[in-house]
Amino acid sequence: MAVLSNVRVLDLTRVVAGPWATQTLADLGAEVIKVEKPTEGDDTRRIGPFVKDSAGRQTNESAFYLACNRGKRSVTIDIASERGQALIRDLAAQCDIFVENYKAGSLARYGLDYAAIRAVNPRIIYCSVTGFGGDGPYANRPAYDFILQGMSGLMSMCGHPDGAPGAGPMRTAVPITDITTGLYATISILGALIHRSQTGLGQFIDAAMIDAAVALTGHLAIGYLMTGKVPPRIGNANPIASPSEVHTTADGQIIVAAGNDGQFKALASAIGEPQLPDDARFRSNSDRVRNRRELYPIIADRIGVRPSSYWVDRLSAAGVPCGPINELDAVFDDPQVRHRGIELKIPSAHGVEVPGLKSPLNLSEAPVAYRAPPALGEGTDEVLRKLLNLTDDQIARLRAESVI
Repeated sequence: MAVLSNVRVLDLTRVVAGPWATQTLADLGAEVIKVEKPTEGDDTRRIGPFVKDSAGRQTNESAFYLACNRGKRSVTIDIASERGQALIRDLAAQCDIFVENYKAGSLARYGLDYAAIRAVNPRIIYCSVTGFGGDGPYANRPAYDFILQGMSGLMSMCGHPDGAPGAGPMRTAVPITDITTGLYATISILGALIHRSQTGLGQFIDAAMIDAAVALTGHLAIGYLMTGKVPPRIGNANPIASPSEVHTTADGQIIVAAGNDGQFKALASAIGEPQLPDDARFRSNSDRVRNRRELYPIIADRIGVRPSSYWVDRLSAAGVPCGPINELDAVFDDPQVRHRGIELKIPSAHGVEVPGLKSPLNLSEAPVAYRAPPALGEGTDEVLRKLLNLTDDQIARLRAESVI
């Protein structure tokens, strides 16, 4: 049995952070009812590339949408209408969890804020995902992952150092603060479910991207708070370990991360420089970090004469952490990625299989059951019949009035 098989989630989220949280709950077996705007749906449905149906026609399911919404059911409801708002409250009364990622305070004018939902369901766990939290000087600002990567300090520590070609702050290509916020929101929701099982009480969860983004700075932030020194950008290197950098091989690039003394000794031997650990400049990790510029070219000269596969095999056999820098075609051709079954093909409502990625949640007694992200509104009629006991005539009237 799935971990959350008896849990129902009402999902009023869009784009990444909120949908990532509810997708993770769906992976754990929760019934997730995703509420989308009639005819339009989630914003990510309009960001290509797009799935084509069995007749070759473009659908409104994009790669972005597929990545964040597997395992859910889509219900279309216009929350700007009074009847739509009433439907949301009626559905919330039948749910355990309510997740939304509207701008702080904006759902109050629709009667869909925590106070209103708690009034119809005192046991509800209500999670609000926002950029900056529910209060404070930035509470009403719009927020995107890119902005939070900059504000949190993450970008200031990523990228080539000043003076180097291409120097400057650098963001991650994937929306890392969105995804991390979604995961922290999921953890909070699971904690709230345990708390409710112990006390019978629901609660409000304030999941802010600014909190998650700053938390991501981790040990570098703690180091700053300890010393007052702002970490510099050092490019593709580990700022607290050496050698731990990217090296160019005869046919590509690899990462070599031999930060501790034993690993460094093994690396030195493997590249034909066994005397390096005896050099006063390189005896300890602190020495090697301080003298990184002297050490790097010695290793680079050795590694540059052989192909990547040679070094990955040789260094791995010696116990030195290393690996190639793969483009995505190489990722999905990698033997370990294939062994783990990370690439999925999932049947969809359009009569074709859509691509997916395996969930990282690997539970031996409650494995993830995969269902494709839903077509827009495909679950509307069934959910309204099942949870609200609406008749076909009532559903038809709501559709004629553009409420659903």
